[in-house]
Amino acid sequence: MKKQYALAWGALTLLSLAYAAGNSDWGEYRPFKGSYLIYSNTLGEQQPPTPHERKISFMVTGAVAKDMFDSMAPDSKERCSLEQGYRQRDKENVSCVRDPDGHRCYFGFNLRSGKSIGGSIC
Repeated sequence: MKKQYALAWGALTLLSLAYAAGNSDWGEYRPFKGSYLIYSNTLGEQQPPTPHERKISFMVTGAVAKDMFDSMAPDSKERCSLEQGYRQRDKENVSCVRDPDGHRCYFGFNLRSGKSIGGSIC
């Protein structure tokens, strides 16, 4: 009985260590691909930033955009394209798209107030 208990405990310990090793990068920052635009006015009518108005829009792509898209289910009922394979997910000021070209996510901030703003328009 003691031998079975020891084997079970050993197996549990190994499985726990294997699980922990598989998630070893969970708490670490990872690099990502993206672009940004600093502007004033609105996204539809961007102007150069001014001393009193500066906003930033980010577009991220690749693995981070896929992770974000997968975390934001379900798909939005209203979307910007009817193209086959196009899917869109929106949560407040974050918008993610999946289409044949891959995944993209958009979000932004008002740099003067620090408030979250949308990062894209249709």
